[in-house]
Amino acid sequence: MKKSIPSSKIAKISTILGLDFGEAKIGVAIADEETKIAFAFDTLANDREFLKNLKEIVGCENVKTIVIGVPTFKANNEIHAAKKFGKRIAQALKIKVEYEEEMFTTKMAQDNIKKRGKKNIAKSDDQEAARIILQSWLDKSGSDK
Repeated sequence: MKKSIPSSKIAKISTILGLDFGEAKIGVAIADEETKIAFAFDTLANDREFLKNLKEIVGCENVKTIVIGVPTFKANNEIHAAKKFGKRIAQALKIKVEYEEEMFTTKMAQDNIKKRGKKNIAKSDDQEAARIILQSWLDKSGSDK
């Protein structure tokens, strides 16, 4: 049997990260380009170590694109903060950054967690919100991206 990819050249599927930006915490979700299904991944502190931690995830997970939720329904200063955050990531990690509407994602995330019967909702609502943001972007990427 002939393999389409020699074992010495294993195909790597690129992944996409979704981020739910917050002043204190940043939710992280992950999906691959093949299945286009987003999964909650982690919650990182928005501190001095954030870029270092994000760079580690980007390297380990073969990330090619980062999608950041932008609150277009809120005050202009929040939109500016999210875009500034995205620009900082793009420059520091030399990676493609895109933006996705995040209207009510935290509320949807909390509802999803409650429906699953989980306790301590605040512990995982950021990463669930990131999953919702990323899945929304993935769903659109098949049609207009």
